[in-house]
Amino acid sequence: MTKQQLFENIKRKQSFLCVGLDTDIKKIPQHLLNGEDPIFAFNKAIIDATADYCVAYKPNLAFYESLGAKGLLAFEKTVDYIRKNYPDQFIIADAKRGDIGNTSEMYARSFFDFMDLDAVTVAPYMGEDSVKPFLIYPEKWVILLALTSNKGSQDFQMTEDKNGERLFEKVLKKSQEWATDEQMMYVVGATQGKMFEDIRKYAPNHFLLVPGVGAQGGSLEEVAKYGMNSQCGLLVNSSRQIIYADNTEKFAEAARIEAKKVQEEMAGYLK
Repeated sequence: MTKQQLFENIKRKQSFLCVGLDTDIKKIPQHLLNGEDPIFAFNKAIIDATADYCVAYKPNLAFYESLGAKGLLAFEKTVDYIRKNYPDQFIIADAKRGDIGNTSEMYARSFFDFMDLDAVTVAPYMGEDSVKPFLIYPEKWVILLALTSNKGSQDFQMTEDKNGERLFEKVLKKSQEWATDEQMMYVVGATQGKMFEDIRKYAPNHFLLVPGVGAQGGSLEEVAKYGMNSQCGLLVNSSRQIIYADNTEKFAEAARIEAKKVQEEMAGYLK
């Protein structure tokens, strides 16, 4: 999916919502556990309930890998289901990969050749040769970790060199030598608030994937105020607030209500 296609979807749906499929076997409704594939059954219901209100889905690989082969099969079935039934959705593998070149090449082959995802999150710590293998696929995206929402982001990302340049700023500047805003996005946590102004100084035209709204306490209003650009430039992820809105047989209906609330707020900011 191209940048323009993504923006067209945002305008059409009046939404820049990404629903995070962080599906935890210990949190899904009990009645699903009797089925053959409870993870996929949960995901399918959530997707059918929320697809009208979002433009992207982001399954987090850790939740699937924790269940071994069955979990990975549920992940593949989930991606396939979205592709076949909601082809306008942008699908992100939240995998946070990044290794030496030949290993990254295998990761890229897995996510882009085998599973046909639109994007994968990548850690920048090992530098250019660990990221480049993901960038050889036309219309596929690298979403590079820049300034995350967790408490430990202060440990490295905010550290300054002798010239006062912070590490996340160095990542933003250097990585733009590797790819354009037509193929690279950045992860910026919603809890960073006004820091989005600093991000936009270095990446004015890039899309930003923004986790941390909802259960993690990030403010959608602040993200939109400081992070939005002329093409929206935001994919704001919400996971727990939507997918675990209810733990009964009405869980999908509750998820739809929560997704609609977020979409309606987003529509206001898009205007």
